[in-house]
Order: sequence, then C-alpha cells, then structure tokens
Amino acid sequence: MNAPVIKVVIPARNEEKALGKVLSEIPDVVDTVIVADNGSTDATAQVAREHGAEVVSVPEAGYGRACLAGIAASDACDIIVFLDGDASDYPGQLVELIAPILKDEADFVIGSRVKGEREKGALTPQQRFGNALACWLMKVFWKSEFTDLGPFRAIRKTSLDGLNMQAPTFGWTVEMQVRALKQGLRCEEVAVDYRKRIGKSKISGTVRGVVLAGYYILGTIFTEQFRR
Repeated sequence: MNAPVIKVVIPARNEEKALGKVLSEIPDVVDTVIVADNGSTDATAQVAREHGAEVVSVPEAGYGRACLAGIAASDACDIIVFLDGDASDYPGQLVELIAPILKDEADFVIGSRVKGEREKGALTPQQRFGNALACWLMKVFWKSEFTDLGPFRAIRKTSLDGLNMQAPTFGWTVEMQVRALKQGLRCEEVAVDYRKRIGKSKISGTVRGVVLAGYYILGTIFTEQFRR
C-alpha cells in the first residue's frame, strides 16, 4: 500500500519573521508545503522559497482566498493540512493531527487550542469569546461538539473537494466546519498547543480586525443555517 500524499497549505501575509521557524518545524511526513503569499510587502515569498516551499501569489487580501489558492495548487494528494504562518501553531504536532484520518477514524480533524496547552496571552479575550460563541451556535444548530475554530486542521482531499468552499475572508474556518457537519463528515478534535505569534495579528491585533472577523464568522454560521 502506497504511503498517503500529505500537503500543507500556509496562508501568509507579511510573515517573513516567523515563516522560517514554521517551515523548519514541519515534519518529514509532509510531501509538499505550499505558501499562499497573500499580498505580502515583505520577504515572505523569498523566505518560503529558501525553505523549500512552493509559493502561490494571491494579491487580493483574504484568508479564505489564500487558502483556496493553496488548494488549487495542491494537485493530487490524500490529505491537506492547514496552519498559520505566524509561528503560533506547533507544526510538529501535525503527526497527531492527521493520525485519526490515517486510521480511518475521521475525515476532518480540528486542532483544538482549547483542549491543548496555551502560552499565557496567546489567545486574546476576544478570540476566546468569539470561539466559544461560534462553537455554541454550531452546537445549537448542528449538534456539534467542536470547542475551537483553530486554523491548524487536516482534512481528506476528497472530503474537502465536496465542501465547495467559498468564504473569501475570515469566515473560512467556520464555513469548513459547518459544511463538514452538514455533509455528515466524521469530525474529530485533537488537542494542540498554542504559543504567542511572532508579529502583530491582522485580526485580533486591531479593533477593525476583531469586528470584521466577528461579522464574517457569525454571518457565515447564520447563512449556512438558512441555506439548503
């Protein structure tokens, strides 16, 4: 039996200071790393190439747009893993993240920061509140047991193709989770650790980012609730 082909997609915008650390910590089980350079004005793309990653240019800002571009560039593979380029995730925990899929116990796995160890200050109060509210709404609408909207996640490529992902910005993570629930995918959570990011967050680091993230996340949930 051939080993599964595993690819990692990293959406990144101005992450030159953190990206090298992230890429150097990705385990050898990964076949290809794709960095979706989301309109960076620094050396993000150069750092990615220097560490052996493929780079996809995504000039128009948007977390979802970057992820979609990374998926489009992934070609044939069995599992896609998403993680952030700010060094807040622990890439070495990817092995535990994909384990339920490799054991054929899950189709989609979320890395739950709530269940793992968190460095003090890594998750802001607004992040904790937003995650809790979104997960509560998913429980009310779809009987979900999710505890987090963590960006560190793994999914079968065939399952991902069936979700018809569309969210261009901050609603991306919750759209994936809601559509996975609606389509009956086997969803699991694995505890992952979380540390303070390198650099300032584009979302939780500004009032505008917090407001927009909340708007898109909640809007996505309610849109999916009323969509057939």
